[in-house]
Amino acid sequence: MSKFVGAHVSASGGVQNAVANAMAINAKAFALFTKNQRQWSAKPLDEATIEEFKAKLAKSGILPKHILPHNSYLINLGHPEAEARAKSLEAFLDEVHRCELLGLDRLNFHPGSHLKKISEEECLDLIADAMNETLRRSEGVKLVIENTAGQGSNLGYKFEHLAHLIDRIEDKSRVGVCIDTCHMFSSGYDIRTREAYDASWAEFDRIVGFEYLSGMHINDSKAKFGSRVDRHHSLGKGEIGIDAFKFIMRDDRMNDIPLILETIDESIWAEEIELLYSFMEE
Repeated sequence: MSKFVGAHVSASGGVQNAVANAMAINAKAFALFTKNQRQWSAKPLDEATIEEFKAKLAKSGILPKHILPHNSYLINLGHPEAEARAKSLEAFLDEVHRCELLGLDRLNFHPGSHLKKISEEECLDLIADAMNETLRRSEGVKLVIENTAGQGSNLGYKFEHLAHLIDRIEDKSRVGVCIDTCHMFSSGYDIRTREAYDASWAEFDRIVGFEYLSGMHINDSKAKFGSRVDRHHSLGKGEIGIDAFKFIMRDDRMNDIPLILETIDESIWAEEIELLYSFMEE
């Protein structure tokens, strides 16, 4: 099996429950929040929870490298105000340490927002500084930057933003990117036709490089091409259409990384996973 498809499953009641939720939809990969994503602090992971998570994971056959934990939405490593930025850094470090404890090797995060108070470049440099500090104070976890739709003052909507961050990271073995197809499309990189798909990924390879691709979010888009609006849709129901997902499933450059659904109807995730795998057989 060269492709590892799953979804961002619930970890409600404890991270160990995410494994069962992934198994229930026949996932070969999954994403989860290791704490409540809408709160700053969470009680530390206790030994029993960690052991249970690891035991269930071992039994599931899903490898740690096919799990893409996602950090809290509250964190903004590029916050223009020092105090708020420091709070974000500590929360980010906590998330990285939680991954370490669970034996997970990557953490997916949105780069940050300038809040219209500083320039894009200043904001990106602050994010890179926070990433370097996090890497110095942790081990074994790769920081996986997610591209964004560019809504509001969010950075990461251009491949150049991702490249700017990678360029400033001291330990490049511990940085990667996660490309969200909905964000990619709504920020102006077309993938609807074979030609557009090839051109957009060639641009990605030239500016960022496939060696940094460490995961993907597989979503259709409710919003129009280039709208810079972040609204996910079920596969084939949105503006991207189904062909792009066929191209991805037949593209060897997406092998052996977590391919994660964040589509809007979780009741059909099992069907969407099956659909994606069916594209490999056609």
